[in-house]
Amino acid sequence: MGGMFRGLLFLLSLSVCFGRSNMPPEADQNLAREIYKEMVEIKSGYTTGATTPVAEAAARRLRAAGFPERDIFVGGASPAKGNLVVRYHGSGRLRPILLLAHIDVVEANREDWSLDPFTLTEKDGYFYGRGTADDKAQAAVWVANLIRYRREGYQPDRDIMVALTADEEGGGPYNGVAWLLKNHRELIDGEFCLNEGGRGQMVNGVKVSNNLQAAEKWYLDLRLEVRNKGGHSSVPTADNAIYRLAQALVRVSQVEFPLKVSEVTRAYFGGQAKLDRTSEKDTLAAAAKGDPAAIERVAESSPVWNSMLRTTCVATMLEGGHARNALPQLAAANVNCRVLPGESLEEVLERVKGAVGDAQVTISVTTREENSPASPLREDLVRTMSAITDEMWPGVAVVPTLSTGATDGRMLRVAGIPTYGVQGFFGERDDYRAHGRDERMLVQSFYEGQTFLYSLVKKLSKAQ
Repeated sequence: MGGMFRGLLFLLSLSVCFGRSNMPPEADQNLAREIYKEMVEIKSGYTTGATTPVAEAAARRLRAAGFPERDIFVGGASPAKGNLVVRYHGSGRLRPILLLAHIDVVEANREDWSLDPFTLTEKDGYFYGRGTADDKAQAAVWVANLIRYRREGYQPDRDIMVALTADEEGGGPYNGVAWLLKNHRELIDGEFCLNEGGRGQMVNGVKVSNNLQAAEKWYLDLRLEVRNKGGHSSVPTADNAIYRLAQALVRVSQVEFPLKVSEVTRAYFGGQAKLDRTSEKDTLAAAAKGDPAAIERVAESSPVWNSMLRTTCVATMLEGGHARNALPQLAAANVNCRVLPGESLEEVLERVKGAVGDAQVTISVTTREENSPASPLREDLVRTMSAITDEMWPGVAVVPTLSTGATDGRMLRVAGIPTYGVQGFFGERDDYRAHGRDERMLVQSFYEGQTFLYSLVKKLSKAQ
């Protein structure tokens, strides 16, 4: 009995020591939390805030830590839409690495939340506040870790650049990455970039995968429009603009783009097969090898997986008519498409127009992002990320993935800078609150992510 008790104490001590090893030193935890709090509590929504105060606050921290003024840049497309870029110099043996995070947030109304969205609140093991998950955690960690490298006298083999940018959420003419690429590419021109987009996933509190985002779909809005002469509603005609549009939208809803796998999605489904403990394991493995029947079954089993495997188009907005007692002269709809990397605008338009099959329904492009290629799965990144993940969280897999949404990484990929979503912040797979009510980040995951990113960047910035 005594031996068993001593054994349990030994295992407990190992668990405690291992848990502590996942955490940064207390002083660095405190610094990251202070920066995090400061960032979250500065309103930086597209219309109700500004990113410049966030950029300037981070710049003050860096100056206080000894970074020279010549290595700190603050500027942007407008006085309110500032970006921060700071450079930590290495030997120059390797090309620079870019660490990216956006410092704008989605709007948040106090009345919609259980607590103040612009106060960093620690409660029940979580940090609550707008931007806690998207994307001020990563912004705070990049700055805190850069200060730690300097304090420790770390000498990398490549320059480390941190860019905290404006209007990833709001987009438009003030997007920080677009502005920097156009006006100051030299400040952010790296061999590759680490960005948001690759979260760690938990299921019922158990960590299962540390995702590596290497591709994302590109965004396209189409406007479907029907116009006719209208008339008095007491004398209906067969040619009704609303009915004609409705029929076209039904046909669009039935469009199925071809299923396709890429290097990234093959790796993703191969990783899922290793994690799966159900009868679907073999199907996932077969899909990863390109088996058409398996790919079809996987797509049918999950809306998310279906979206990863094919381009999708869906109606999102409607407008029509001008009076309750008049036949409509206009009926229109927005159809939003998320397009696989490598598929062209022409391919999408051809399929949608073919499905509509009605010359009276005009189809025009209202919003179009550039086709963003997938980033190659760098062997050094995958190997290093896997080694650190296994050391910190034994049994957790690194799984490459394709995002069905979008980040600023798409613009960097178009510009020739391979970009990877890497965070090490874990959260429940089915409880991701970014953009929504009571956004939050696990306190433990914030600090573990700080350690993970500190180690990852340190290893990647040395010749291997």
